[in-house]
This record gives sequence, structure tokens and C-alpha cells, in this order.
Amino acid sequence: MRLTARELNRATLTRQLLLQRQMLDVAEGARRVVALQAQHAASPYLALWNRLAGFEPADLDAAFADRKIVKATLLRITLHAVHAEDYPPFHEAMQPSLRAARLGDRRFTGSGLTAADADALVGELLAFADRPRTAAEIQTWIQARLGVPPKGVWWALRSYAPLLHAVTGRPWSFGARPAYVAAGIAPTLGTAADQALKTLVLRYLEGFGPASVADVAQFALVSRSRARGAMDALAGALERLTGPDGTELFDLPGAPRPAADTPAPPRLLPMWDNILLAYADRSRVIPPDYRKVVTRSNGDVLPTLLVDGAVAGVWRPVEGGIEATAFHPLPSRTWEELAGEAQALLALLAGREPDVYRRYDRWWAAMPSAEVRILPEEGP
Repeated sequence: MRLTARELNRATLTRQLLLQRQMLDVAEGARRVVALQAQHAASPYLALWNRLAGFEPADLDAAFADRKIVKATLLRITLHAVHAEDYPPFHEAMQPSLRAARLGDRRFTGSGLTAADADALVGELLAFADRPRTAAEIQTWIQARLGVPPKGVWWALRSYAPLLHAVTGRPWSFGARPAYVAAGIAPTLGTAADQALKTLVLRYLEGFGPASVADVAQFALVSRSRARGAMDALAGALERLTGPDGTELFDLPGAPRPAADTPAPPRLLPMWDNILLAYADRSRVIPPDYRKVVTRSNGDVLPTLLVDGAVAGVWRPVEGGIEATAFHPLPSRTWEELAGEAQALLALLAGREPDVYRRYDRWWAAMPSAEVRILPEEGP
């Protein structure tokens, strides 16, 4: 079966809960969307606000505090919030990538330690982190334990050891100075990584399918050979499809794929929302002309306007409301719907961080635009 670009787009939107907000608790919401990019502490909150009916930030606070949802270095070797039950297989699947990226880097090798030295330290580190520890505390412990400059060693260990970010407080549960705590799982050296990757692939297809081998490799930042191996091992359990450009795609049998003309309401997506990062071919959601505008040269992915299922502009808080910059003309009805979203977003931010993402304002200096509005607009 050959799918159109819009059919792929609608498949992503329905699985990512972006066609209609769903009545789910926050833990189930996180499980349904697979992973919430958490490089900025506010982003998981805004991601779930876009997806869940009646979302209350306090519910996510509680889920983080109770470790029903956990935050750690995982996919693409960056911070994600995931359902607690997903953390062990995701961490195991990522071990080859995490270890290679950190233990082969000169920031670690400059310490004079070997990979075996670091591995031998993991168990002791987890015992030390049986309660939340700051980075400074852990580096002091490493210095005392090994007698080497701790910075590079800690830089490596914090990524590949099974450590979670511990809650540190408002406004978004995790502050600028993180604390770390043992995840409560045994340290591994990736011995079951390929089996765990199959679990990750199945979860990825649940939340983002249909998808290609290249898409899986991009989402997790694993090698294409590992992604292909996992797909081949799951061949009997997957449906094979063809993308609009002839690319081989895989999906779960019976997974939802709405019609191409299914309405998609506007949304105000947070920075680094995973639908913008989950595919090798990002044209599923980002028009090619806009990709370099919303994904900046240093990797920042700006908060975006999603209109008819595709990126149509960016947004930021300003004095008086939400400044929405559209990259192409939008119908008046769309502006009205965006104004409703902006009003609800401002209410959420008012009790947390009204100027969220303000430090990224430098990217607006040369932003292309067809129209800029402050939402919600005042009536006549």
C-alpha cells in the first residue's frame, strides 16, 4: 500500500494526540506519545497541555515526584521524559550509542581513564546516588574516589549510567542546577541492547508510525544497521507500506491511519516537540522551506505554530500576550482558533513562567514573516 504525504501526517497527529485532546492522565499521556523532549524543563508540560483535555500542571509535578514519569538522558543522547515502565528498555537500547558518544570522547579520555575504569565505577556511583545528589557532590565524590579531575568523567557517566534527574522544584519540577538519583535498575553494558531496541522500535511505531529504518535511527540516534536489524527481527509482526516517495515504511498492524482530509486543529507546540524531531524526513510535519528557520544552527528547535498539521510559524510570549509569527498567510478562522489556544496557554503560564523561552528571543531578529499578531487580540 502506498501512502500519501497527508496520510502520513494524519497518522502522526492522531498517535501524538494532536487531532483532538484526549481525556487521559499524565502518565498514560506520556506513554501514548512515547517520549517528551525535556531539554527545557517547561517543554514536557506544554507538550502534554497540547495533547490532554483538562491538563493540570500539578498532575505532572506529582507524576515526576512519584517517578511515574521520569526524566533522563535517552533518545538522541538528550533529555526526555518517559513513562517509568519505558525507561529500562529505552536505556538498555541506547547503551551502545550512549557509551560510544561519551567514552570515546576526549572530554572523557583526557582523564586518563579507560572505558573499563568507568564501567567499574558505575555500581559505586549508583550506591552513592541512592538519594538525590547535585553535580557538585558527585564530582567531589569522583575526585576523592579516583584522584583525577572529575569533570570529564562525570560528563560521561551522567549520560550512560542509569541515573534519573531528581525533582528540584518550581516552576517546572527541574531547575537550572540538576540533581541526580539512581534509577533503581542494575547497571548494564548493553548486553541486551538489541532485544531492548526491538521494544523501542515497537513503542516508536505506536507513537510515530508508519516509519522507515532511517526514521528509527534518527529518533533514537542509533546506527542504521542496528535499526535495520531490529526491523528485520520484527518483520513477522510488522506491516510493510510504501511512502509517497517510494521509501519502505513499517507499521503495526491495525494501527490508526486517519483519512488525509481529517481536520487538524491549530496548536502552539513547545520547543523541541518530538513530532519535529522524530523522523529522518521531517517534511511529514515541517515544510522544507521552513526547516532551517525553526531548527536553528545550534540545534535549538523553536516553539511553533502547527496549522493543518504542519509548521506554519513560530510563537513566543511578549508583553500583552503571545506573539505569533506566520510564515505564510493564514485564514481568519485559523487566527481565531490560534487566539483561543493562546488565551489558554497564557493562563497556564501565568502560574508558572509567563516569559517561558524568553532567553531564545535572539532567534527572532531576522525571522521571516507574512504576518505577526499578538494573541489573543482585543475585540473592537
